[in-house]
Amino acid sequence: MSKLMTGVSGVRGVFGDSLTPPIVMQYAARFALMQKETYGCGKIVIGRDSRTTGQAVFHSIVASLISLGMDVVDIGIASTPTVLLTVELSDAIGGIAITASHNPPEWNAMKFVDADGMFLSAEKAEAFLSRVNEPIQWMDWRFMGRLSKDQEAVHRHIERILAIPYLDVASIQARKFKVVIDSVNGAGGVISPILLHKLGCEVIEINSDPTGIFAHPAEPLNHNLKQLEDAVALHKADLGFATDPDVDRLSIVSDQGKCIGEELSVVLAEMFVLPKKPGDIVVNLSTSMLTDDIARNYGVKVHRAKVGEINVGKKMQAISSTIGGEGNGGIICPDVHYTRDAPAGMALILGLLAETGKSVTEIVDSLPKYFFAKGKLEIDPARMDFTMSRVPRILDGYAIDTQDGIKGTTDHHWIHIRKSGTEPIIRVYVESETQEKSDELCQDMIDKLKAL
Repeated sequence: MSKLMTGVSGVRGVFGDSLTPPIVMQYAARFALMQKETYGCGKIVIGRDSRTTGQAVFHSIVASLISLGMDVVDIGIASTPTVLLTVELSDAIGGIAITASHNPPEWNAMKFVDADGMFLSAEKAEAFLSRVNEPIQWMDWRFMGRLSKDQEAVHRHIERILAIPYLDVASIQARKFKVVIDSVNGAGGVISPILLHKLGCEVIEINSDPTGIFAHPAEPLNHNLKQLEDAVALHKADLGFATDPDVDRLSIVSDQGKCIGEELSVVLAEMFVLPKKPGDIVVNLSTSMLTDDIARNYGVKVHRAKVGEINVGKKMQAISSTIGGEGNGGIICPDVHYTRDAPAGMALILGLLAETGKSVTEIVDSLPKYFFAKGKLEIDPARMDFTMSRVPRILDGYAIDTQDGIKGTTDHHWIHIRKSGTEPIIRVYVESETQEKSDELCQDMIDKLKAL
């Protein structure tokens, strides 16, 4: 049996195995009751990605919530940032995004959204999870909640993006960019083409039908995007965009039909925003050193937060950051909202291309070069803490940061080791001045972790 993964990122598991309808109902009910205790009576917004189990999870949640007398607003298949923005712009007391993000299609999950349209803080998530097994008092038959539909959520999200104050929509439209998009048969197919058409693009779609049968491994990493690279080259497109199933991560393929690496998505967004709206940048601990170079160019500082969208978003709010995100392609544009948003990222990057008159290749070639390696070690959850406790010995001689897992920094490279919040694995991230060195350091670290 697979393990039910719980944490600040929500609750996820293999549907029908570790994640079953009764489990879904229990977690949804306890979340709704916590929100009611905090904010009083109100609505809960529900949206889902395209997974085949999404309807089953949705109906389990609805049965639970209306049986508590809660009203539920269904926005259908929608990106996770659309769910978050819908909560923020409404009088809802919370929301639930039904998505397992980049996990394989047999997985599903619930991500819990606070009334401000951001995910639960670590403290609130911990409090919620500590009470999840408490018994539920269902309502009398006379006091059932109601289910309604909101069919304008995607439209509002798109209009919010187009209203970014420094985004010159007309100049983007005038360029008539040819763009290939790969939505991996996830929720991106219901928002990305519409946005790009409104930006005057010629759009070539692959894997846009939101069937939940993913056309390739769902995480938008370079080695998963060969089909997009080929399509950009075939159609002589200006660029390609790839998103994960819930559309909060964005990867880019250049005009040469080559993936540029998801780390550069945030960097290109920073290059567009900072000249128009200077401010300190917030990224997570595993984001490229290239952000530090960009910050120096514009005379601003880089603040690094723990990995996790909520940690970056809250830090951005606290310091009024103008742009930030996570190096996995998660762009956060506060003028839309403080959450990772791939469609917003598409608009910012097209804005950069329109403004500079340069191609993706020309812009990327002008940047300093760093090389990233990512690895992971599947591990018995019972051994995770022991293994992590030994990491400082392995990183002897490095400057150690324990804000989130363990990050060791030395001249010209860094190594970051942390437990996944969603899977029984330890992740290893490395960045250095050559790909060979990064790959070697990453594999060496994994080998040392295995030997513990």
